[in-house]
Amino acid sequence: MAGQVKDQNQTALSDIAARPLAIATRTVPQTSFITPRWLPHLLSWTPVESGIYRVNKVKEGDTVEVDCSARDERALPNTFVDYVAQPREYLLSAVNTVLDVHTRVSDLYSKPYNQISEQLRLTIEAIKERQESELINNKEYGLLSSVEPSQIIKTRTGAPTPDDLDELITKVWKEPGFFLLHPLAVAAFGRECTRRGVPPPTVSLFGSQFLTWRGIPLIPSDKVPVTNNKSKILLIRTGESRQGVVGLYQPNLPGEQSPGLSVRFMGINEKAIASYLVSLYCSLAVLTEDALAVLDDVELNKYHEYK
Repeated sequence: MAGQVKDQNQTALSDIAARPLAIATRTVPQTSFITPRWLPHLLSWTPVESGIYRVNKVKEGDTVEVDCSARDERALPNTFVDYVAQPREYLLSAVNTVLDVHTRVSDLYSKPYNQISEQLRLTIEAIKERQESELINNKEYGLLSSVEPSQIIKTRTGAPTPDDLDELITKVWKEPGFFLLHPLAVAAFGRECTRRGVPPPTVSLFGSQFLTWRGIPLIPSDKVPVTNNKSKILLIRTGESRQGVVGLYQPNLPGEQSPGLSVRFMGINEKAIASYLVSLYCSLAVLTEDALAVLDDVELNKYHEYK
């Protein structure tokens, strides 16, 4: 038939046949569970001796008597600063696991990427993800468990508004460091700002852009819990010198890879499987009550129609 393309004999090597001879460019294993983990970057970390951190406190300062002397010879007040008799002690907790790698796999399949190194890299990433979650949610020392009832406020209308964040700032007004919230809460706050015609400025940190409110960055973390389309927004002051929130870690661990994180070889069993103990020791302390505040009942699913 006129115009019909006839089958032709192959005159050159095909792509399918040639591909096995080519060297493919490979990547290291990719995974979606890795997040930026901004919270550990922004905390001030304090080394802890013997896994114990004691927070000593001054009793109420209004018991200290001082005098603004006039130009006379009046007697000056006698005073002293009393301490809390039984200060709180924080103990480091461990996030750990045992990584198993068959020696046959590591011996035969470690070019171009070392199998043990890649297995350890991904395991350490998972442990650090869990660390950030514990810093926020741990029942003993996490941020949400450490906030005082007087430092918890509720939203006025459900969705997080600029007024709500202003109210939160009044609770942590002494050098507030950053807001910590779920990415969905960042979006919810952005919608409320758009509705009011007050788009929040942005700031560059760690090479990324963050929304800000009153100059304080909004730091997203998917570890902040979301339940029934509701979440929380935290405002944090950091640093020991500012009587804020500090992260705690154990220094000089055997097999230390980074502060508080160690990897130790445990041996090879009768099945030729090599085992590695991966451990991360950490905790968190809130030095004073006004270093942390929480906005509760934050609705995430409120949208507006613009006409």
